[in-house]
Amino acid sequence: MPTFCALDNSQSTLNFPRSFVHSPRLAQGLCKLDMGNNADIRVNSTVQNITKTSANFQITPWADTTLYSAGVNVIALAPGDLDFLTGEHMRNLWNNPNDPASVRIDFERPFITLSKVVVFFNCINLDRNHNWRVNTTATGIDVKGFTLNIETWSDTILYAARVCWIAYPEDHEHIFSGSVNTMDVRPWNQPQPKQSSKIGFGAVEFWKTPSVFIALNEIDFDYKANLRVNAYVDSVSTAGLVWHIESWADTTLYSAGATIIAFN
Repeated sequence: MPTFCALDNSQSTLNFPRSFVHSPRLAQGLCKLDMGNNADIRVNSTVQNITKTSANFQITPWADTTLYSAGVNVIALAPGDLDFLTGEHMRNLWNNPNDPASVRIDFERPFITLSKVVVFFNCINLDRNHNWRVNTTATGIDVKGFTLNIETWSDTILYAARVCWIAYPEDHEHIFSGSVNTMDVRPWNQPQPKQSSKIGFGAVEFWKTPSVFIALNEIDFDYKANLRVNAYVDSVSTAGLVWHIESWADTTLYSAGATIIAFN
């Protein structure tokens, strides 16, 4: 099964909770951002020097962007665990203005049964002069692959975004995944800084309190104040959890979404 880690720092060596036989595959997603609105939104989470016991992570801005703080959550997948596949895709409109919003992702090997696919951001670059709106979804899922969508709307200008994805068999035991959104509890045009809700794991059974991964898959924020968002969970039990998506200070949060994965 996967191993969960969290990093709430711009640069750090992350030690895995357990040692792997070989270097694991890492899937990482942004869960917290605090960025100035004095420049374009530019943030990139990268990983280097992956070993059996640790990896080096960096969450960095570039050019004149101000990053006050950020956090990522990480899932480490053992190289021999063939039930899980993972990868990344970048939509880069700087280099290719015609880069499509949707692309087909083919798995390196097909699943026997229908797969589940979850997606989340680990790099975002948006223009400072328009509201910050971007989301990612997985559609058209079958045993051979899926369609990955990275989209924006209204007058938002997206320069680039990178999405990480994880796929696994839908009949895999002891794993739950899904997407939550602030619009599950209130409409986008009634912004408020804090929202949360309890969700259950449905038919998925856990024999102990699961580890939980959460990462952003949508943001919709007003550009007139700093971009501040934090997605996290608490009150985790074998039956469910409470998710939170929050902003603070003078930030206006219209909507935001997150991918959740719970597993033993």
